[in-house]
Amino acid sequence: MVTRLADRPFTPLLDTIQTPADLRALPREQLRQLADEVRTEMIDAVSVTGGHLGAGLGVVELTVALHAVFNTPHDRIIWDVGHQAYPHKILTGRRDRMRTLRQKDGLSGFTRRAESEYDPFGAGHSSTSISAGLGMAVASQHLDTKRNVIAVIGDGAMSAGMAYEAMNNAGAMDARLIVILNDNDMSIAPPTGALRAYLANLVSSPAYRGTRVAAKNIVSKLPPFLHEPARKTEEFARSFFTGGTLFEELGFYYVGPLDGHNLDHLLPILENVRDFGDGPILIHAVTKKGKGYAPAENSADKYHGVSKFNVITGAQTKTPSNAPSYTSVFAETLIQEAKNDLRIVAVTAAMPSGTGLDKFAELFPTRIYDVGIAEQHAVTFAAGMASEGMRPFCAIYSTFLQRGYDQVVHDVAIQGLPVRFAIDRAGYVGADGPTHAGNYDNAYLGAIPGIVQMAAADEAELRHMVATAAAYDAGPISFRYPRGDGLGVDMPERGEILEIGKGRIVREGSTIALVSYGTRLGEVLAAADKLAALGLNPTVVDARFLKPLDEELLARIAQSHDVMITTEEGGIGGFGSHVATFLASNGLLDGKLRFRPLMIPDTFVEHSTQNDMYAQAGLDRSGIVATALTALGYDQAAMQAALAKV
Repeated sequence: MVTRLADRPFTPLLDTIQTPADLRALPREQLRQLADEVRTEMIDAVSVTGGHLGAGLGVVELTVALHAVFNTPHDRIIWDVGHQAYPHKILTGRRDRMRTLRQKDGLSGFTRRAESEYDPFGAGHSSTSISAGLGMAVASQHLDTKRNVIAVIGDGAMSAGMAYEAMNNAGAMDARLIVILNDNDMSIAPPTGALRAYLANLVSSPAYRGTRVAAKNIVSKLPPFLHEPARKTEEFARSFFTGGTLFEELGFYYVGPLDGHNLDHLLPILENVRDFGDGPILIHAVTKKGKGYAPAENSADKYHGVSKFNVITGAQTKTPSNAPSYTSVFAETLIQEAKNDLRIVAVTAAMPSGTGLDKFAELFPTRIYDVGIAEQHAVTFAAGMASEGMRPFCAIYSTFLQRGYDQVVHDVAIQGLPVRFAIDRAGYVGADGPTHAGNYDNAYLGAIPGIVQMAAADEAELRHMVATAAAYDAGPISFRYPRGDGLGVDMPERGEILEIGKGRIVREGSTIALVSYGTRLGEVLAAADKLAALGLNPTVVDARFLKPLDEELLARIAQSHDVMITTEEGGIGGFGSHVATFLASNGLLDGKLRFRPLMIPDTFVEHSTQNDMYAQAGLDRSGIVATALTALGYDQAAMQAALAKV
């Protein structure tokens, strides 16, 4: 009996792929089916874990094509930022762990060298791929190792100056580097069908490039006064058909634009580029963010990063909360202040939605400036506006403000310009892991003279701090707040202007002083309740300010308590270090006071939940209680007995 094709059991191609070598063994006509299966697998996995969805869906075909053409991992593929690398992870031996993405002890949401040999360079921040790729290419030359290095960078990441610095350097060095511009938004020159793809294939072919080299040799034999006209003629002819003059001026051979979802176009062009010549090449691939999944295609911004979702409906699962998010409180309060002050403007570095400024933009479209992924420029741009009497709020995640540090020092602080820094995602960020952790701004801003630093203890305090920053014109001022929802406190209708450098006593007590800087205050109060149940009655202080410190309050507490514990959502060198310096400098540690700073440990902590991370750091209520009892002289047995009572 002959078995009909329709009766044969269907075996997904993806089940046969353990490594890219298996992919390269497939007939080319099966790669379209494989790409479809990868897309389905990715949608299903991210629906379970949450994560970055739209960007990865947009590069499925490109990922399959790259691993089909290049000999990975010997050839290096660097995914800029890394949030588009989920298809790459599926094809490089990690498919069975995809449902652990961004979970404790699971796969990273970004590329990570320690995770796989197919991840040659870790990422989390954008615009680093070309620099890293150039370094790898040069290293290969030094080591006399023949390999291809491919950097895949999105059009958003190409808004950062670092990308152009790297391209300028690569062009000047004539290094062997392939850059693929994944254009899923700005559409520098969108493809116009088969003719455009044919031209891209043509200019990437050995025949064309050989002809071009021959033409250059002919030009070199012409009289010198004809060299420049000949060069301009050739450049004009190429740019007329293909665009890319900017990249050519930077020293790159430009190929494109081409349809980044058409494997029949991608494969031969990548082969041409792989097999021919030296020097830097840029391939311009136009893709669609969220490709193949209608909810993501129709709402690219909301499906860039997602929580768990229903695959059929696309509806995302949100954990219900009775409290607003800190980000939304910042945005709503800034809108309140802007209604009464025409000088207030907002600046964001490609994160209008993430920082809540999309709400501000709806009401004040001419008073918000999205400068792209360019934090250095954002800071100095805000400084320029401040120098002319405007009141700019520069809203940047803590982890990204690191990129603008020199500008904070040189362009803002030294000149005493009143730029307001709204520092979102302060402290641990959970699933995004160490690349996005906002652990360092307490320390790195605290080292700068003349800047005011505030940290909100809850959402009501954040409202007061936005109002305080809006009214402060004496110099730069910052306020930090974490990812996630507030504590559910009663919200004031309007923010009050706080006295600069003054904290507040939340609960009067004795013996132990718990001094909180930031939103650990909720855990501090819970720890105080536990200590009270043991017959101890701590004083609880909300410091509000790191710079300037409330020295009068700290001195009074130090002189009237036996133990002082500081808590903060930041690393070493921050609030606790400033308090310790003040106490030591004024002889307040020479007597009976036992000082214990609690902070984020001096180590990179892998992705997990925020609560798990803070518990591991000893910054939850149990850790605070244990620190207090240890400082009072409890031994391990006595401390365990005491903790058992509460």
